[in-house]
Amino acid sequence: MTAPRAEPDPMASAPSAKQLMPVAEALSRLLQGVSALPPENVPLSQANGRILAADLASTRTQPPFAASAMDGYAVRHSDLKVDGPALQIIGEAPAGHGFSDAVAPGQAVRIFTGAPVPDGADTILIQEDADRTGTQIAVRDVPAKGAFVRPAGLDFREGDVLIESGRKLGYRDLALAAAMNHAVLPVRRKPVVAILATGDELVAPGGNPGPDQIIASNHAGVAALVEDCGGEPLDLGISPDDATVMAGHVRRALEARADILITLGGASVGDHDLVQDVLGSEGMDLAFWRIAMRPGKPLMAGHLGHTKVLGLPGNPVSSLVCALLFLKPLIAQMLGRNADLRLETEAVLAGPIGQNDRRQDYVRAELREEDDGRLVVTPFTKQDSSMLALLAKSGALIIRAPHAEALEAGATVPILKL
Repeated sequence: MTAPRAEPDPMASAPSAKQLMPVAEALSRLLQGVSALPPENVPLSQANGRILAADLASTRTQPPFAASAMDGYAVRHSDLKVDGPALQIIGEAPAGHGFSDAVAPGQAVRIFTGAPVPDGADTILIQEDADRTGTQIAVRDVPAKGAFVRPAGLDFREGDVLIESGRKLGYRDLALAAAMNHAVLPVRRKPVVAILATGDELVAPGGNPGPDQIIASNHAGVAALVEDCGGEPLDLGISPDDATVMAGHVRRALEARADILITLGGASVGDHDLVQDVLGSEGMDLAFWRIAMRPGKPLMAGHLGHTKVLGLPGNPVSSLVCALLFLKPLIAQMLGRNADLRLETEAVLAGPIGQNDRRQDYVRAELREEDDGRLVVTPFTKQDSSMLALLAKSGALIIRAPHAEALEAGATVPILKL
């Protein structure tokens, strides 16, 4: 197939490639000096999806006693003989109510799953292998010594570190934490990410756009990504192309002590692109602007005091791709999740792809998994950065380094799975 071509560079006076910052350098600069946010304690019931801020050790041994794994009879293994003497039942041990006396030779205790194995007994004779008559049982089959007895500490012991710091807590972790007797867990505070869409052309979803307007969409996708990454989105709404109004929105983010401020659109060099000037007037230190990537060249980064600033492009695909490449790792580092910084994997090309130009390209592509587990990608022929429907259909982005050579079908390429 013919190689897809990404959107053309719209600026005839664009600087040379040397003036555009490589993606890797931009990400490194963005993350430089970013530390994990402080911990906070939350109830177990509110910890799902949160990031554990400290190693979690058990406060108890599980099970705390030798327990029966089956319904049956607690017996001494040395007493078990098929066609041997019947055993006398001397009591009962349901779960939560142990039998207080010891089992002597020739005796048995009726026991249920989870109940403590009484002293003297060393084996559980399951009820299917016993014939009961009144208060006596005859042995139908002899199990191995120790059968169906869960020893104390089979699962874990007091002091065992079972969940490590940095883990994203899920249902299995929370069940384990509960069994460890933790009602409150230390987790990283969620980064607050303020999101400001800009532009006279934008109308909120559900509104009635004028003949020269469109429906705003970037903020919805970015907010969802923030939530998926463990952050807390703060929607600042849509600012018109008015410096005074825009500055008011920026101050709202600072008053809310947002950890990150995301601006959407308006960071380029047009007469109506006010974002960079407004942020500068509010005291932003600009770290970098304009990246050697496609889509997403007009990406901007800086900081306003403790608040990190990311100016994402206005084109929908550019905005979301930049959010994936830069915002996701930034949130991960604030949550102490450095393992999340590597997003790439590899796949095999289903067809040829052409030579790339001077910018690192992120090519939308279909993704499928073969029966042998191999990932196969097929790039779409259209790559315009306004086409959200195409992004929604994509399973991956093929990463094309600057000046990458043309490749034939069967070549291995780096990808970002979506």
